[in-house]
Amino acid sequence: MNDDKDNEFRPRVRARRRSTPSSHILSSRVAKLIARNGGRPRSKGIERRTLPRSGSARLGRGSYVAHTLTNSYGDRSRRVMVKTRLVVLARVSATSMAVHLRYIQRDGIGPEGERSRLYGPHKDQVSATDFEKRSARDRHQFRIIVSPEDGARLRDLRQYTRQFMQDMERDLGTRLEWVAVDHWDTDNPHTHIVLRGRDQQGCDLVIDRDYIAYGMRKRAAEVVNMMLGPRRELEIIRAQAREPDLERWTSLDEALALRSADGIVDVSDRPANVGGSSYRALLARRLTRLQSLGLAKEVESGRWVMPPDVERKLRALGERGDIVRTMQRAFTSQRKDYLIFSPTGAATTTGRVVAKGVAHELDDRGYLILDGTDGSAHYVTLASKVDLGSLPIGAIVSVRGTDEPRRADQTIVRFTRDGLYETARHLEVARAKKKRGVDPNEYVHAHVRRLEALRRAGVVERVTEGVWRIPADFVARGRAYDSGRLDGANVEVRSYVPLQKQVSAMAATWLDQMLLERSDGQSLLGFGAEVHAALRQRGTFLVEQGLAQRHGDQWIPAPNLLATLRARELRSAAQAISDETGLNYREPANGESVTGVYRRSVILASGHFAMLDDGLGFVLVPWRPVVEEHLGHSAKATINGQGVSWTLGWRRGLSL
Repeated sequence: MNDDKDNEFRPRVRARRRSTPSSHILSSRVAKLIARNGGRPRSKGIERRTLPRSGSARLGRGSYVAHTLTNSYGDRSRRVMVKTRLVVLARVSATSMAVHLRYIQRDGIGPEGERSRLYGPHKDQVSATDFEKRSARDRHQFRIIVSPEDGARLRDLRQYTRQFMQDMERDLGTRLEWVAVDHWDTDNPHTHIVLRGRDQQGCDLVIDRDYIAYGMRKRAAEVVNMMLGPRRELEIIRAQAREPDLERWTSLDEALALRSADGIVDVSDRPANVGGSSYRALLARRLTRLQSLGLAKEVESGRWVMPPDVERKLRALGERGDIVRTMQRAFTSQRKDYLIFSPTGAATTTGRVVAKGVAHELDDRGYLILDGTDGSAHYVTLASKVDLGSLPIGAIVSVRGTDEPRRADQTIVRFTRDGLYETARHLEVARAKKKRGVDPNEYVHAHVRRLEALRRAGVVERVTEGVWRIPADFVARGRAYDSGRLDGANVEVRSYVPLQKQVSAMAATWLDQMLLERSDGQSLLGFGAEVHAALRQRGTFLVEQGLAQRHGDQWIPAPNLLATLRARELRSAAQAISDETGLNYREPANGESVTGVYRRSVILASGHFAMLDDGLGFVLVPWRPVVEEHLGHSAKATINGQGVSWTLGWRRGLSL
């Protein structure tokens, strides 16, 4: 063995230093990979998104899955509409979840018109109450509508929904708890899904916005493609052949938008034929139709100009068309002028409710179709907090736009001196110019309630009892307050009782108010003509009952007509409740405060009343919507003429 150290082999191990790409370089590589595989960034070009580092804010679940999903079937893929709304439960009413679950299970939505039931991942029938209890402490929930274009061809929507939700679980990396209902009451069957905002560890379920925006839609399309296969060429041809004349946003419009450069659409070089039918001819037909709608203009052969907001306008046209068809179904045998009420306008419309439903199913926002006193039909989108159940078919309501100044606000300004409004001065004038059948105390107190609401909003200041400081721009600020509170029309129920029942009712009816106001704004067509006839009949009835006198074509009501009629109906209703419950009725005095348990609401021709049980008997006082949430709990009502001030949760001093 050679001991020569010069010939000895000694390996030297040295760690090679590798450079770690910075986060922006790594995210750039990821973005390029996403784009190469058909991903769609949210902005123009490749989105470079910094990857989360340790301790930084985490991305929502499904963030990268959304970008890696591809449309493997291309143009032959079946289309699916997916709408999702995140509902923060602390920001909605306590009954919002129950109302939504009750609505999506309503009657008439099953395949044969029956009532549908909630189902879940493994059970065909799930209790809504149990789901509510499990979700009570959740921070939020997701409300989802999934509507496959070919949903009617699917044998079992439940199987489709379960497979879709299983794919979502795989994408999001967690088990999901959800309930769903299938709706078959439209041309395209669809499914409502309510997804809890908790993952399997009990933490808040945070889903990335990209996955919500288009990842869910791609997954839903994959499932329907697996079940039905991709669209055949003949299906594509038939679908496209229907699109050129439609007044809504179509796939042809999407194709035109993709070919647009600086607002110019060039269709002169489109070579493709689809099943022997020229696609270029379809685009040309569509452009001609858009030109007739004022949404396109040909500047030279094959080159067209389209406005940048063409998509918004076409979607609005499509929505209007859906609304008009809904109204036509409500008036099948009558010709009407169909008008869409603008919540931000300055108009006021009164009419009879002939139909109602949900316009925006994710937030349960309803709509009414009114047969107006002006002879026209009106479609009214309601604020999201308005309960459709409180507006029965046949009721008479008034809707007011938020841009119209309230008459009460204008009256308050008229009685303001040196920036101060005094109830004593207003009451003195009201008593001196007393209108027939109108209680001055009730009239002035209605203005006080308005001032109280505006005081809580910081619009006015209460200097002392009965004295208020009114700003110079009071009317404008009151209008802004109304506009900010409502995301739909302001609705006031004028009568829960149908028109013909009011004619001979021994109660203070809407017809009586119309007679006292000598209102003559009704049309002689439709519901307006019915109101004219009912007013004449009501006047005759009051004369026969000794509650009015006729002089020629004029009639003079008895003093305090409305108060007299209201008192008679209340006594009759109270007697019926006494016979049922064994409790004694007590009529509260003006200015008295009554504390008791709110037992029920009572709807009469004279209005809506609440029954308070004070332990010794019961009283009937004017009802307000906010009271309904306190059913079975103590409440305090202070009588002011024919009005009332409510104090709910009075131990804590919350006054309304």
